[in-house]
Amino acid sequence: MHLLVIGGGQFLGKHFVEAALAAGHRVTTFNRGRTNPELFAGREGVARIVGDRDGGLDALGGGPWDAVVDTCGYLPRVVGASADALAARCGRYLFVSTISVYADPPPAGVDEDSPLAQLADPTTETVDGATYGGLKVLCEQAVTRALGSRGLIVRPGLIVGPDDPTDRFSYWPLRAARGGDILAPVGADAPTQLVDVRDLGAWMLALLEGEAEGVYNATGPAEPIGMGRLIDACLASASTEGTPVWITEEFVAEKELTPFGDLPCWVPAAGAGLLRTRIDRALARGLRFRPLEETARDTLAWRQPLVAQRPLRAGLSPEREAELLAAWRAR
Repeated sequence: MHLLVIGGGQFLGKHFVEAALAAGHRVTTFNRGRTNPELFAGREGVARIVGDRDGGLDALGGGPWDAVVDTCGYLPRVVGASADALAARCGRYLFVSTISVYADPPPAGVDEDSPLAQLADPTTETVDGATYGGLKVLCEQAVTRALGSRGLIVRPGLIVGPDDPTDRFSYWPLRAARGGDILAPVGADAPTQLVDVRDLGAWMLALLEGEAEGVYNATGPAEPIGMGRLIDACLASASTEGTPVWITEEFVAEKELTPFGDLPCWVPAAGAGLLRTRIDRALARGLRFRPLEETARDTLAWRQPLVAQRPLRAGLSPEREAELLAAWRAR
């Protein structure tokens, strides 16, 4: 296939392109050239078009492409323009959405047919925690209007692994590598879900190769896990000894700790249904997961050498964690 990737400069886009090249496909990337501009430079099978999808779609020329993969669409106006412009020039259009599209608070077991978020102001172009899911809903609808059944929607959960710019998972392998007592949220059974970026990218490619249609939640692993399993995997990957110290939601609130920020991969019980999202449809379509220990080990190997030049963007500093552990013990 000849694939057009809108984005392709980092994380999911990068790993999707790698999977496509490994499978023998040709790829054209379209982005502003601001992130990793030398990525794939000189690589056989990759063409690059520099341009801004917001008002600069003419830079794409005529195509055609067997499929478009849109990894970086957040505003329905912009995604709609891309989908409309490319509908006659591509076979299919895969839009990367999010499991955050579901109405809040989502119950455990939310699936692709569950109620979706609605924005009070559907014209807003402010992307934040309150609008992100609703805007993605409108982006999905724009793709479906333009492409019909040729529009393929993938709703990932937390994407993790090497090259993750958010550090929301990376914190845990690095913290495990230090060993000792590890401040951990609520309990070993507190639900969590995630998907390795390499597994997600390879599966998205397989969807296009298999001419899949419809909407798919894409998170994992196949069987439910808790924070205890996640931390154990990180300790095993780092070959260190450590002991989780499980704090309570009351302590989290008292110390004003932020879910997915100070305490990555975890949310309070009131919103934890989203971390039990059903993925039956994706599993039936071949989504598979590497061992969690492998993801943790590879993330540690990638991120640890970079800490000195780029501090972690999520999690607790060693000093803050020590303060919290002392406060917890004092109770």
